[in-house]
Amino acid sequence: MNSGEYLRYVALGDSQTEGLGDGDDIIGLRGWADRLAERLAAVNPSLEYANLAVRGRVAGQVRTEQRGPALALRPDLVTVVAGVNDLLRPRFDAAEVAGHLEEVFTALAATGAHVVTLTFPDVGKIAPLARPVRSRVFDLNVGIRAAAARHGVTVAETAGHAVTTDPRLWSADRLHASPLGHERIAAAVAHALHLPGSDDAWTLPLPPREVPAGRQAAAAELRWAAAFLGPWLVRRLRGRSSGDGRTAKRPQLLPLSATPDSPADTCPRESP
Repeated sequence: MNSGEYLRYVALGDSQTEGLGDGDDIIGLRGWADRLAERLAAVNPSLEYANLAVRGRVAGQVRTEQRGPALALRPDLVTVVAGVNDLLRPRFDAAEVAGHLEEVFTALAATGAHVVTLTFPDVGKIAPLARPVRSRVFDLNVGIRAAAARHGVTVAETAGHAVTTDPRLWSADRLHASPLGHERIAAAVAHALHLPGSDDAWTLPLPPREVPAGRQAAAAELRWAAAFLGPWLVRRLRGRSSGDGRTAKRPQLLPLSATPDSPADTCPRESP
């Protein structure tokens, strides 16, 4: 389907695919998968779209919780993006995480669906305090590429472009893309799919900006750690996840204009 005329698109993953950073839990989340669905619907207005992603999910949970429902929906296009939450766990094994993703690739590709995934940018360039885990990102990307190659999965290579680490493409928490970042991800996947009207413009840098330095940069890092890193660590120590009590925002295939009947969560709103 190089023309992009897909009929049933299902998105699997975690908070990035759910759309955190692009809207909120009050007005609703949009996100790159919704934006990609809009591009697909522009080619084929009959498109139906489901989004099974839930924030906080690690790759193993995506495999166990989302693979079965995705298969039941019989999609002809699937995006599978997960692994960032695994990167932040004390015991990280790139081969194990890639293995979970490969099991999802295998099952869905076997149905004839076009499966798409992507690689991750250098987190050390997005959040300097995250530099200790940047080697994990590189190892996971290697595993994703290898697994994808074995099953004919399309890879949107967002890892190799400097613009993907521009702070303007990331929200204040530096874990989730900003609306502009979500738009760039959608454009990257559309380009990988060769959708009509897509091109490599998503790789172009943004206009120059003033870069904070010295004390100003250090103060910004401390504010980020206090506002986002600290609360995240507390949740981990308590064995909690931002996705506790939540379900997929769009569990059934529906036309893009249709609104799901059930709410996406059953718990009070909290920061991602």
